[in-house]
Amino acid sequence: MGAALAMAPEPARANEIEGMRIDDATRVGGKELQLNGTGLRSMFIIKGYVAALYLPEKARNATVVLGAHGPKRLQIRPLREVPSDAFIKALNEGIRENHSEVQFQRLSERLLQLRQTMEQMGTARKGDVINFDFSPDGGTVVAINGTPRGKPIPGEDFYQAVLRIFLGDHPVDRDLKRGLLGG
Repeated sequence: MGAALAMAPEPARANEIEGMRIDDATRVGGKELQLNGTGLRSMFIIKGYVAALYLPEKARNATVVLGAHGPKRLQIRPLREVPSDAFIKALNEGIRENHSEVQFQRLSERLLQLRQTMEQMGTARKGDVINFDFSPDGGTVVAINGTPRGKPIPGEDFYQAVLRIFLGDHPVDRDLKRGLLGG
């Protein structure tokens, strides 16, 4: 029996990246969500953050994820200090890269609201947990370490715009996109 245990493979550590434990499931808007995928955003040799995507049902196709209705969570865990202005700039650039000028203008008031929310959040530190949650009843809520910041941002189209930063035609990082889609 002891030999059999010694030869048993160790459980996969797919839900731990850079020392950050990623939960298999979470709840948003009273609904159970499953971990769809995780990834690491790195720029050259600098590791930026770990991200996780939670959905009601797993999906491997970005178009399916972006078109799916219902609650979702995008979780970001910084691996270094990120001032709010740098975070805001990255979010705006990612949204601009994945939308036409007309689409971007339609989002402008809500992007201002996101800016104010991120400013309230302040500097993100290594190990913080930043959740971008969407529920049909509540809109997009940004929370840091479990504490919501700002007011909910209305519209599923806004949450889809945020997801396009990571899953759009011009994602911030193609490897991260693959990881969030379970690849």
